[in-house]
Amino acid sequence: QVQLVESGGGLVQAGGSLRLSCAASGRTSSTYAMGWFRQAPGKEREFVAHIIWSDISTYYADSVKGRFTISRDNAKNTVYLQMNSLNPEDTAVYRCAAAGPSRAFVYWGQGTQVTVSS
Repeated sequence: QVQLVESGGGLVQAGGSLRLSCAASGRTSSTYAMGWFRQAPGKEREFVAHIIWSDISTYYADSVKGRFTISRDNAKNTVYLQMNSLNPEDTAVYRCAAAGPSRAFVYWGQGTQVTVSS
């Protein structure tokens, strides 16, 4: 099992920045990737970004490319999401997820609220 705890959400004005953190604990040695997903009220959950743990390859949704950056601190088993140039459409609950050897995101954090005011 892997436990994930997010932090760093909050309220920010449009154009501002936030950095989310996700600390992993438990059986992290078999982590294949960690990622961020978000869900806005009344909408489906959508992929935001993920990072492959072994080679730090990164992948982004088109809607956040150039504005968000995912990174990791291997020593701390922590993944970060730096979010710049935020706009109201980025308002959502952001959840961290981890994929094991199956490469499916099966471990999930509780989520952190990000609200961007116009």
